[in-house]
Amino acid sequence: MKFGGGCLRDSRAFAQAGAIVAGEKHIPAILERLAEKHLAVIGASRLAAARDRRLRLAIAAQLAEVRRLLTGTAYHGDLTPAVRAKLLSFGERMAARLLAGLLNSRGVPAQALDAHCAGICTDDNFENASIDRELTRKKLGARAAPLLRLGVVPVISGFFGRSPRGAVTLLGRNGSDYSAAAVAYAVKAERLEIWKDVDGFMSADPGRVATARRLERISFAEAAELSYFGAKILHPRTMEPLAETRTRVFVRNMKDPNSPGSEIVAAPPFRCPEVAGIAANTHLAVIRLHGAGIGSKPGLLAGVSSLLAEAGINIHSVLTSQTCINLLLDPADARRALRKIKALANGVIKKVEIEEHLALIGVVGDRIMEKAGIYARIFAAVAREKINVEMAAAGASPVACYFLVKRTDLDRAVRAVHDEFFP
Repeated sequence: MKFGGGCLRDSRAFAQAGAIVAGEKHIPAILERLAEKHLAVIGASRLAAARDRRLRLAIAAQLAEVRRLLTGTAYHGDLTPAVRAKLLSFGERMAARLLAGLLNSRGVPAQALDAHCAGICTDDNFENASIDRELTRKKLGARAAPLLRLGVVPVISGFFGRSPRGAVTLLGRNGSDYSAAAVAYAVKAERLEIWKDVDGFMSADPGRVATARRLERISFAEAAELSYFGAKILHPRTMEPLAETRTRVFVRNMKDPNSPGSEIVAAPPFRCPEVAGIAANTHLAVIRLHGAGIGSKPGLLAGVSSLLAEAGINIHSVLTSQTCINLLLDPADARRALRKIKALANGVIKKVEIEEHLALIGVVGDRIMEKAGIYARIFAAVAREKINVEMAAAGASPVACYFLVKRTDLDRAVRAVHDEFFP
């Protein structure tokens, strides 16, 4: 919150600024808006009186818990990662109850299950937790199996789970995809359908490339890499729980239920194209460590990685040379990482700088490493647009290569590569 001089001109103005910052008085209004949204869904569902009343009481109980958490946070003036994770889980909890209530009203027996109680087991990371696949199969399978035998549909909240210490943990952006795959693994599902508001995986972002086309079938590896490089269809780790199973995975469009969407298969599709798709990510920053012989200094990169890991900062990728180490990070972590690395700087690290105006383009395909000339075609297409490639890497994954350009050149670069492989 920024208050200009005109907003702090006298004692009354200071009092008003203080009232805006002190958030406790706003909690009732926030909860009222949340209640209105959820109760509107209940009202539109036209449930039987007894079921309507039970569902309203369930939502009220959830909002009462939110009130306690918000009030405690306002009182202490501190939002811990544990409390933040718990707070952010309530949207999913209430949505599961609403959907279960709606299913019951339509004659489909259903029961809402909160993920952390149902058995979605994770590590201790509050913001970006990893699912323990085998423990989840054991616990969630035991909880869901009796319901399934009775013909009851379990409606399980996504996006969060439970740590070994019993705390609520979040699975990160699009985390419900990841938890859905874990549930499919736990119950040995033959098929997993992930419903979105798009037709499935596309050859490129339609917002950048008007001629982008739907991909009927892609491999697990291609889906994972496209998601990692910026295609916002799935959580990048969605396919992990199902990598060694026969579960068929489909991404389908809720706005067009008749569309087949995209199927994700374990093995590459027969006669797959060299390139399955192109993804782009503007949400990154690059930190460069300069110094003579910096790339061959034993333990230096390990030390930097450990330092950032201790601060909870994830390194997306590393590109090294004899005189420079480039770290690709989330922009939200970049400035903090810069300060920590500068504090570490010694005789080897001569200069540390940050670049925040780059974009990453990932070109993904199961045959990308097999056929000669693929990389030449990619960079020739970019060069024809007179776009400079700032950095590039290949070989880290057998199905992907990536390169960085200035953000101002991103759309033209994506279109150039797409036109080359999808004429």
